[in-house]
Amino acid sequence: MTTVALTAVPRSDFGKGAARRIRREGNIPAVIYGQGTELLHIALPNHDLDLALRKPRVVITVEVEGKAILTKPRDIQRDPVKRNLEHVDLVVITESEAQDRTDMADAIKAATAAAEEAGMDAAAAVQALEDAVA
Repeated sequence: MTTVALTAVPRSDFGKGAARRIRREGNIPAVIYGQGTELLHIALPNHDLDLALRKPRVVITVEVEGKAILTKPRDIQRDPVKRNLEHVDLVVITESEAQDRTDMADAIKAATAAAEEAGMDAAAAVQALEDAVA
């Protein structure tokens, strides 16, 4: 399943010092934006977000102050040496787009398993699948 639910905390502090403070507390500064929505600054749990971003075509359901928002990652900023998360931009998506992403993730998973079973290159099979869909 490529849908992950995360609970976010709204944030009002900005800048380098505030971002470092948020990271020290075990969270990652993030921003949610999209067409027809206001910019929303949040902090997400570091470990859960890192695990979620490892999944292909992930859909992240962010719960902020009792409101659930469907999002997908747009930009992921990592430390160039340690590869730790530093900041994430999330884009609001519709339920139909979320379902399309989930279906594609399931297809990628099936193509990878079939390629490995046949002794083929799994990355080439995934690339061929994405080329066929696009």
